Amino acid sequence: MRVTYRLFAATFLAAMICSVYRGSAQTPAAGEAPQEPVGGFVPGQQRPPIDPAVVAHGKALYAVSCQGCHGPDLRGGDMGGPNLLRSQVALTDVDGESIVPIIEGARQSMGMPKIPLNPEDAKAVAAYVRSVVATIGRAGTPPSEQQPVNIVIGNASDGAAYFAKTCGGCHSPEGDLRGIASRVTSPKALQNLWVMGGARGQKDDRTTATVTVTLASGESVQGQLVRIDDFLVTLKLSDGAFRTFTRKGDLPKIAIQDPLKAHKDLLPKYTDKDIHDLTAYLVTLK
Repeated sequence: MRVTYRLFAATFLAAMICSVYRGSAQTPAAGEAPQEPVGGFVPGQQRPPIDPAVVAHGKALYAVSCQGCHGPDLRGGDMGGPNLLRSQVALTDVDGESIVPIIEGARQSMGMPKIPLNPEDAKAVAAYVRSVVATIGRAGTPPSEQQPVNIVIGNASDGAAYFAKTCGGCHSPEGDLRGIASRVTSPKALQNLWVMGGARGQKDDRTTATVTVTLASGESVQGQLVRIDDFLVTLKLSDGAFRTFTRKGDLPKIAIQDPLKAHKDLLPKYTDKDIHDLTAYLVTLK
């Protein structure tokens, strides 16, 4: 009987919680636009409307005074500040009454320094934090809508010069890379593609490493390289079968033909400027 009662109580409690939650997020009637919850993550919480100009001001102040600790998306930054999207202070703040005192130094003994902002600016930061909290679906998740990061920050002219010096021996903007930016329209995807050596925009026999294994008997076996380490080499034969050979010192003899070797050799040599400049140049090849 005790187990049955506990099961009934747990089921009843769960039903009540679901009922309360549904009551705080009613489905709009036909033809109505869906309404954003006034309280953000906390069901039923009533918050006053936020002036977009105040939010924009608070966002600018946050970027200067708070982002280093709490991160650009409020999930914690390089200086070790906590995730504000999991903070009960941020989740329950209505009009700055919880956040502003902390900005003004209420938690200095806990490691949160006082931020030199006047009360109006502190309330603007609190408004910005609440505006972000209102976009999340559950505690601790990032905002549902983030502005895409623009990675095209390099110098296209310097990128063209780098391309001519480093890449021109194998690639050509009038040949294999003609229209590459039209085929790969995302600058981020294009950057990842060329850094990995797949700048042709496809994976085929021209980018697949092959290996020739020569046994002590003189027999040679050739196929696509699957894996190699100091002890084993595995290759895929033309009929789809796989073969693995044990390596002992220099036997069997291994000869690898890797079309992407030049790209792989460049990986430890690229500077951030090289990558940014070359990407800025490649996005112009449309």
